Amino acid sequence: MLELELLRHGETEQGGGLRGSLDDALTVQGWAQLRTAVLDAGPWDRLISSPLQRCARFAEEVAAARGLPLHYEADLQELHFGDWEGRSAAQLMETDAEALGRFWADPYGFTPPNGEPLLRFENRVLDAVSRLHVAYAGQRLLLVTHGGVMRLLLARARGLPRQDLLQINVGYAQRFRLRLDADGQLTEQA
Repeated sequence: MLELELLRHGETEQGGGLRGSLDDALTVQGWAQLRTAVLDAGPWDRLISSPLQRCARFAEEVAAARGLPLHYEADLQELHFGDWEGRSAAQLMETDAEALGRFWADPYGFTPPNGEPLLRFENRVLDAVSRLHVAYAGQRLLLVTHGGVMRLLLARARGLPRQDLLQINVGYAQRFRLRLDADGQLTEQA
């Protein structure tokens, strides 16, 4: 068994929208959101972070403050949105409303132009979680990651149809607790 506490990064300098693999820094507000989110959280045995700075810089701060080992896991990066990276849903509604609608309706069946197919994203995230399970079974990990990664894992833990993952709301600096059993089954914890 492995306990995973998921933490989404805070607000970034470039604001909302589809940030994907863009490497935005946190705002002062984003740092405050994250510090508040972990104030009474833990304990953890180690931290695992996306290498993008909106996750990694905060993970480094927590690891140093609590004397915990930190590992960067590239496969826990956000979905790459291709040509849509850096654009908001409102902007896309003006220029590419039909394609955006198709993506929201069937994210596994429609990939943003030059983007990462959701099935490939799912496979890399689940492979990363499996590797963490093998390496750190019996431990409690804090994963500092992205909204899309968290939606994917929460959809599985909640038993939702996988195409419903975009219906899950994950706010900045929001935390969720999951348990990964020996058989690879994810369950959400209170």
